[in-house]
Amino acid sequence: MQVGSLLQQLDPSHLAAPHRSLPRAVRCWSEEPLTNQLQVPVLKSRDTEAKEKGGLLCDLVSEQDNHQLNSRSPVHVWGDFFDCMESERSQRMGNACIPLKRIAYFLCLLSALLLTEGKKPAKPKCPAVCTCTKDNALCENARAIPRTVPPDVISLLFTSNSFDVISDDAFIGLPHLEYLFIENNNIKSISRHTFRGLKSLIHLSLANNNLQTLPKDIFKGLDSLTNVDLRGNSFNCDCKLKWLVEWLGHTNATVEDIYCEGPPEYKKRKINSLSSKDFDCIITEFAKSQDLPYQSLSIDTFSYMNDEYVVIAQPFTGKCIFLEWDHVEKTFRNYDNITGTSTVVCKPIVIETQLYVIVAQLFGGSHIYKRDSFANKFIKIQDIEILKIRKPNDIETFKIENNWYFVVADSSKAGFTTIYKWNGNGFYSHQSLHAWYRDTDVEYLEIARPPQALRMPHLILSSSSQRPVIYQWNKATQLFINQTDIPNMEDVYAVKHFSVKGEVYICLTRFIGDSKVMKWGGSSFQDIQRMPSRGSMVFQPLQINNYQYAILGSDYSFTQVYNWDAEKARFVKFQELNVQAPRSFTHVSINKRNFLFASSFKGNTQIYKHVIVDLSA
Repeated sequence: MQVGSLLQQLDPSHLAAPHRSLPRAVRCWSEEPLTNQLQVPVLKSRDTEAKEKGGLLCDLVSEQDNHQLNSRSPVHVWGDFFDCMESERSQRMGNACIPLKRIAYFLCLLSALLLTEGKKPAKPKCPAVCTCTKDNALCENARAIPRTVPPDVISLLFTSNSFDVISDDAFIGLPHLEYLFIENNNIKSISRHTFRGLKSLIHLSLANNNLQTLPKDIFKGLDSLTNVDLRGNSFNCDCKLKWLVEWLGHTNATVEDIYCEGPPEYKKRKINSLSSKDFDCIITEFAKSQDLPYQSLSIDTFSYMNDEYVVIAQPFTGKCIFLEWDHVEKTFRNYDNITGTSTVVCKPIVIETQLYVIVAQLFGGSHIYKRDSFANKFIKIQDIEILKIRKPNDIETFKIENNWYFVVADSSKAGFTTIYKWNGNGFYSHQSLHAWYRDTDVEYLEIARPPQALRMPHLILSSSSQRPVIYQWNKATQLFINQTDIPNMEDVYAVKHFSVKGEVYICLTRFIGDSKVMKWGGSSFQDIQRMPSRGSMVFQPLQINNYQYAILGSDYSFTQVYNWDAEKARFVKFQELNVQAPRSFTHVSINKRNFLFASSFKGNTQIYKHVIVDLSA
């Protein structure tokens, strides 16, 4: 019990507090002489009083009557007073009991406290599996780290023991330990906080064990450490050991040379000579985040009034569904919708500060809507000529020389793929391309042709009836002219492009056969990689931060996600997604979060979160 809590019991409000018996060696003296003028209380024996009240009993002997009182007079401590209980001998002598001053109580109580708390616990004995001297301990054949090692040891050695795991705080209570040797055992695992509290440790040896890795920050807090021996272990030099390589680069401690036992590419390499650049420990994945309970075809994202939105075309309900990000619930929620018939594409385009949406429909014609900020709704402002656009399948928007355009790929037998231009009040027909060819997709991109160094606008039209056709922008006429096609690529459903280090690539989708990745070589596209297609209608490249992906959808199998390998300059298989009849994949970035929207013609629209994982953490 602490001094402060004992002194609190001196207050009268603590009269009912339980009492303690003082050691019998304590003698409490009062400077007040005993007198016969006060009423003598009822006397009880010392043992009886102690049993009844459980109080503190101490001895009181008066200097004045010391020659008369040779036996002890019990005193019971209670609140601010001493109840003096005379023995039978004292009663016969006529001595009276008087109240004692508070100072006597203080002196008695504090004397007992000092004697009680002054006792030190006995030092731990040497464990049975150890041999101990004043400063050293040697432990052999132990099944676990003993907890009763003498606290004053400076050197501690474990050898030929049977335990293979060392847990947290295994050496707690050894503040003076300077040398710790855990050698020639079969240690397989050590916890991160095994050596916590060993601030005086100078030398640590884990030599000749069976360690394959060490937990990060295991040496944290060992401020006095000057020598570490890790030889004779089977270290696997993977991402879990990357931290050790970094620690070796900046520690002031001397560390003996250690070597990798795995993986094969690092076998027998000196760990001390590795650098953090030798480890590729950052991986990514697409983790399921949210399901939207409806089918969809196209999905697009756009920025408007400093917010990010997503618009989804629903073919069976005929709606364009607009989603916004819920900053509280951390999910996407409905914002607004445009109702139509058999909607296949909802393409947003923001001109200056005004939002327009081009809604392509299989039946009932296609239309252009404007967002009315005052009425807070979408208003139809224009119809798209039905004689040219009979069966729209794709829409692409682009800007050339400060002029806005959009192009609609028409897949009907009698339709025209048509370019529309913004004139300040609406969109009007600017140019018709590729009549009667049943175009399924259109892609806008910029590529350079020698001897020109600048990239020029181009369009690539995919068709079910011929090879993809490349159109180039003519600056003089302000029109696209037919340049060439992509050879040996019949039955291409769609073409999408991406760039890596300034080089332009395209992904070509085939429903059955091989989809391809091709690279622009200055005058034509060159074949660099093929992926098997099993009912594929989308092969979408997309970039998230510094990661370049290509996602090949499939109606008959899992969707394959590929990741670009910069060293190989090609895609490598990365992940599989289970999406029913996917038709588009769209990257959406909101609040430093990256999402992948996967449309589905037969199932729910799915949202995946792009997750970055550090394997060395």
